Amino acid sequence: MAAITKVSPLAPEKFPDLPVINGVRFATAQAGVKYKGRTDVMLAVADTGSTIAGVFTRSATRSAPVLDCQEKIGKSGTGPLAIVVNSGNSNAFTGKHGRASVAAITEAAAKATGADIDRVFTSSTGVIGEPLPHDKIVAVLGDLNTTLDAGGIGAAARAIMTTDTYPKGSTVTVDTADGQIKIAGIAKGSGMIAPDMATMLVYIFTDANIAQADLQAMVSTINDMSFNCITVDSDTSTSDTLLMVATGASGVTVGPSSTEFRSALNALFLDLAHQVVRDGEGASKFVEIRVTGAVTDADAKTHAMAIANSPLIKTAIAGEDPNWGRVVMAIGKSGAAADRDLLSIWFGDILVAENGWRAESYTEDAGASYMKAQDLVIKVDIGLGNGTATVWTCDLTHGYIEINADYRS
Repeated sequence: MAAITKVSPLAPEKFPDLPVINGVRFATAQAGVKYKGRTDVMLAVADTGSTIAGVFTRSATRSAPVLDCQEKIGKSGTGPLAIVVNSGNSNAFTGKHGRASVAAITEAAAKATGADIDRVFTSSTGVIGEPLPHDKIVAVLGDLNTTLDAGGIGAAARAIMTTDTYPKGSTVTVDTADGQIKIAGIAKGSGMIAPDMATMLVYIFTDANIAQADLQAMVSTINDMSFNCITVDSDTSTSDTLLMVATGASGVTVGPSSTEFRSALNALFLDLAHQVVRDGEGASKFVEIRVTGAVTDADAKTHAMAIANSPLIKTAIAGEDPNWGRVVMAIGKSGAAADRDLLSIWFGDILVAENGWRAESYTEDAGASYMKAQDLVIKVDIGLGNGTATVWTCDLTHGYIEINADYRS
């Protein structure tokens, strides 16, 4: 794979100053799984009593690490827990070798950290179908455990990158009557991004005290409104993993009725999800698609994703062409209920089409001028009901082809 040297034009100005989350520490290493001269393995260790929840890809060809994590999430256990992540190789479609690699890594991590094997979770991201050289990862785990640092989350964000052009992080705080709660998260993702998770690895840590069942319910619900509402290229990965750890170190207990915490967590999820889209391979524009007036919310999301995943729409956006006819096309093919003569379409606040025809007030100059912005909003009202949905995507440029044409080289 060619080196990624140009940072996305949609990148944040800087990586956020992520706070220390008491009860969890991080370390990174250069194991040489695929890349040279950069870190590619991350170890996170959370203290005894921490809880963990997760959501994963729904791909039928899930990787060995994903299958292992799914088996372990929700199991009882109160000892320390460990997360091991490598970049450069996804350990997917690797048969018995893949399962053996997971076993070797989890056993080595358990030995190094003192965590039970059922409390060791692994993730791998990178090329599919090539055996993971797990011996390189096993070889660095002992040293990683001796260099764990509570302030190492920023370095961890860099170690998990593949075609990402920048590390992704986010943080929020929640002030409660019982004290302050901190939440910090990191993510990687740039291509093979579509709902049902994507080629994303996301790790979120909080010092709140949250029962595992409550944590899982929150993660699952908020994920559906954030990471499951983004798409870069409509391709769903074999390796998607989101893990959230609650250490309890703040002493503040969060239950299912804690609206303040859920609101803050939702904001963090959305921030990280948007950062993934803004780092879409070759992307030059960030696009929000809002659909209203559908028969159901599910129909609205179907329409929105049809628009967001259309190569014709995405390339038109890249070319700054206000081609609203392609939006009409995407709605018509989505499979959800629609009536041509009831549709209304806006580019930003510009009414483009209504009542089955171009709006009388619309001008091509206005549309073309709007499309020059980096952040765009496409709004569609179906005119049939009260269903709504919002999804986020990016444009499709020559840069996407350049990155993926030589991904394995």
